[in-house]
Amino acid sequence: FNLKKPSMKSKILFAAWLLSALSATAQTNDPIIMTINGENVTRSEFEYSYNKNNTEGVIDKKSVKDYIPLFIDYKLKVDAAKAAKLDTLTSFKKEFLGYRDQQVRPSFINDADVEAEARKIYRETQQRIDSTGGLIKPAHILFMARQRDPQAKWDEAQQRADSVYNVLLHGDNFAELAKKYSQDPGSAKKGGELGWLQKGALVKEFEDAAYSMKKGDISKPVKTPFGYHIIKLEDKRMFFPYDSVKADIHRFIEQRGLREMIINQKLDSLAKANPGTKGEDFVDKRLAEMEQKDPNLKYLVQEYHEGLLLYEISNRTVWDKAAKDEAGLEAFFKKNKKNYKWDAPRFKGIAYHVKKQADVENVKNAVKGQPFNKWADVLRKEFNSDSVQIRVEKGIFKLGDNALVDHEIFKKDTTAKTNPKYPIDAVYGKVIKAPQEMDDVRGLVVADYQEALEKKWMEGLRRKATIKVYDDVVDTVNKH
Repeated sequence: FNLKKPSMKSKILFAAWLLSALSATAQTNDPIIMTINGENVTRSEFEYSYNKNNTEGVIDKKSVKDYIPLFIDYKLKVDAAKAAKLDTLTSFKKEFLGYRDQQVRPSFINDADVEAEARKIYRETQQRIDSTGGLIKPAHILFMARQRDPQAKWDEAQQRADSVYNVLLHGDNFAELAKKYSQDPGSAKKGGELGWLQKGALVKEFEDAAYSMKKGDISKPVKTPFGYHIIKLEDKRMFFPYDSVKADIHRFIEQRGLREMIINQKLDSLAKANPGTKGEDFVDKRLAEMEQKDPNLKYLVQEYHEGLLLYEISNRTVWDKAAKDEAGLEAFFKKNKKNYKWDAPRFKGIAYHVKKQADVENVKNAVKGQPFNKWADVLRKEFNSDSVQIRVEKGIFKLGDNALVDHEIFKKDTTAKTNPKYPIDAVYGKVIKAPQEMDDVRGLVVADYQEALEKKWMEGLRRKATIKVYDDVVDTVNKH
């Protein structure tokens, strides 16, 4: 053995060897399965995507080798979105960070933090309520009179209140009298009980009287803006003990979204304790730590990030473009018109229902000579601008779509359901053997045009791409 102290050079060489060995070990544990435009894709990333999209319940389940071209296309689209700098858009950043926060921010607090906030809310509530006289549990019998009522109404309410009060003085049951005479229906059915209340929950005149009473006292009639009340103070106390309201406070925290406030407070504290940092810095750091422990989380967040990019680039390049490119749709329809033949004639027109016979011809005259896609607007303006004078179903109908069309146009023995308010039925339009214009089959044309645009787009991305797939690693997917 050589017991000489190693030189600095040998230390550097040893460190380089160690790093190389560790890197080789990492490669073995999670080897590169493919390289796309210079970016390595690990086997674990591919497996996450494959396994998530090919579960047992998936109808069109793919083999690993069949899934590879789909995965590559997905990655090429994401690369195109990044090249277009879509990941720098404010709207993109906001949506992605919102998702990231859902995954990470809850980890900054635990049950103890929520419990501490609950106790803080309790202390503040207890101090506020106890400093204003605590809680009261009143019951009342109301004889209603409103401020706008004539004096005679108020006098009558007072007389009735005095009468019932005198009965109570002779020992009659308060709850039974409340059920019988109180004009507050909500509390009357409960014997006049209003439950536990704090200062500020009721009108001042009522509260002043109730808070001055002792448990079991019954007041003389008390005048408020709602009439005359006979009040019974059933109980009086300071605020409830914590354990009896703990569940309600925790429910309040969840319902009001106060967890987010607690998280913000924790992040603010961390930022203050570490000058030069922001709360966002700690969220980013925590995400990296969580991803290190849980690769599935890493790929879940990455999947959302890439999914947003994929949606935006696909919308701009294919979906929205196809839907709005009228010239392109028209040209595509003319070029592929033979693909949109029907197996049977269709009726292009309207089935309509009117109140008077004259409107049968009036409807026809209104749309005659107008482009078909304008008929609905014309009829709405002509007949239904102020009130609904006619009911209309517009479209391109095949046999079986509409009973009235089936009977009148296709001469089938069908009976259309009539509307008594619009008893006269009619149809107007023409029978066509095949689509005459793009609008006749717009939905199909848009879908096919989108598919053509996507195919052309992918061919362009593939031509420019540098792709290398390692088949020996592919063979080990889900087998290691």
